[in-house]
Amino acid sequence: MVKRYNRRRGLSVRDAFIIMTVCILVSCGSPTYRTEEGSVWNTVYHITYKADRDLVDSVQQVMKHVEMSLSPFNEASLVSRVNRGDLVEVDSLFERVFTMSVAVNRASGGAFDPTVAPIVNLWGFGYRNSDGEPSPEAIDSAMSSVGIRDCRLSGGFILKKTPATEFNFSAITKGMGCDLIGEMFRRNGITDYMIEIGGEIALSGTNPRGEKWRIMIDAPLANDTTVQHQSMAVIQPQPFAGIATSGNYRNFHETSSGRVGHTVSPLTGRPVMSEILSVTVLASSAMTADALSTACMAMQLNDALKMIEQWPEAEALIVTARKDGDWEMLRTSGFPAAN
Repeated sequence: MVKRYNRRRGLSVRDAFIIMTVCILVSCGSPTYRTEEGSVWNTVYHITYKADRDLVDSVQQVMKHVEMSLSPFNEASLVSRVNRGDLVEVDSLFERVFTMSVAVNRASGGAFDPTVAPIVNLWGFGYRNSDGEPSPEAIDSAMSSVGIRDCRLSGGFILKKTPATEFNFSAITKGMGCDLIGEMFRRNGITDYMIEIGGEIALSGTNPRGEKWRIMIDAPLANDTTVQHQSMAVIQPQPFAGIATSGNYRNFHETSSGRVGHTVSPLTGRPVMSEILSVTVLASSAMTADALSTACMAMQLNDALKMIEQWPEAEALIVTARKDGDWEMLRTSGFPAAN
């Protein structure tokens, strides 16, 4: 009787194994390249990865985690609360960007400094709207609170230079976001991917054609209303895992003193005047590349080249303006040849 009952209403071990195997094959399937794109942090993203399942929910979770930690545009984020002076314990993401920011600040001689945020706001390029050109008095007043080297982490809390000191890690957050999504992919066994957020990129493995990833670098076409893409070079960046491009040619204002770009010097409180039009940096992580490329834009050419040459595992392509109105490309020794 027991045997008959099992045949009619139960499963033998062999039957259960066969059904379980079929379910696994159907649910998982073969790995295939998938794409995901959308808007985040006031910019757009494009992600391509090879997996046997859709990980869009996990991607969104990572992005939300970054936003709630580091977005100055979100009043409820951790960095916004720190900027307001709330006594809050910082998280691992804040510690991560703060530590890298201090390192790049030292390497750049102070040219990279996320505490320049209030002055960037004054010039109308930050997370608070500001009209017109700020007065020298307003700049001098804001400069008294600038200086990330005068801030420190202690017992999980951030000690600011002054109560008015504010942080804007936007020049490093997109790169770190790319890295974090890549880390999530790797935890899920995914090693073939390209993650691009606002022009910063983390990549690994091969593209859908089974080749190393190839990345197009845009020419520095000045336009502050629409993004124009014209290929200046195509490179194969690997073995570098991160790539970032910074420039002033897409975000600028016309003032009484002429056109000024969005890169504001933490050393002077004023927009940087430089022959550098754009910088593309390859590094061991997208976060590192993001910070270094931004730092280069706030430096003079020779100083920027020296910083990149001294930074471990980093190379750069710097585009400079020529007197005839054209541009010139300068590469560090290890930057890959363009196709």
